[in-house]
Amino acid sequence: MGQLPKSKIEQLKREKREAKAARKRKVATRDKIVRFLIVCEGERTEPNYFKELVKDKYSEVRAEEIVGEGRSTCALVKKTDEIKVMLEQQRQLKFDRVWVVFDKDDFEDFNEAITLAEKKGYNAAWTNEAFELWYLLHFVYLDAAISRADYISKLENEIRKFEGHENFRYKKNNPGMYGLLQQIGNESQAKAWSAKLRKFFGHTQDYKSHKPCTHVDILVDELENPEMLYNSLGI
Repeated sequence: MGQLPKSKIEQLKREKREAKAARKRKVATRDKIVRFLIVCEGERTEPNYFKELVKDKYSEVRAEEIVGEGRSTCALVKKTDEIKVMLEQQRQLKFDRVWVVFDKDDFEDFNEAITLAEKKGYNAAWTNEAFELWYLLHFVYLDAAISRADYISKLENEIRKFEGHENFRYKKNNPGMYGLLQQIGNESQAKAWSAKLRKFFGHTQDYKSHKPCTHVDILVDELENPEMLYNSLGI
């Protein structure tokens, strides 16, 4: 066989350089993945919601582990330590963002749980009184302190206003709630109203008195837009 023409040799060299550059870009992209650990108080309701959210909003720059635990408040925050260590050892990868998700309900250590999460460097997507407040804000603004049962009643009434949902009954472990809220609710409105509630209570640290109030929208926003964390995480 004869020697390759000079033009062909140059072409092969160029293709080799381009392939090498492409591999570097791929590595750089992979290094920019934001890894989330989300540990929820509920074993089904909250994990189902977040699993549906990330499934329907595929991202090349986000990876997530969503865990439901039958624990609440401080016990949940402490359990998060164990889960984080175990998963990081298994994967040989550290999480960039750790979130704990819990409600106020009747637990007396609510303030302590939020403070404990902050000390550990975790983010708390807490709600006072119940997670269903986040659902309800997709339809109507609420600034009155009501019970979990009242949240559910109001949520059912709002959803029944829509054609085809006249007989809607809320079930805590319904895996279709995220899809339903996307279909007939207004997520942007829910985020705006959540921020409005937080602003009303200011910076006081008696979190159990912040009723109603939720931080779930902040976690939702991060999951939907992980790239906005690049600068703060140094990625």
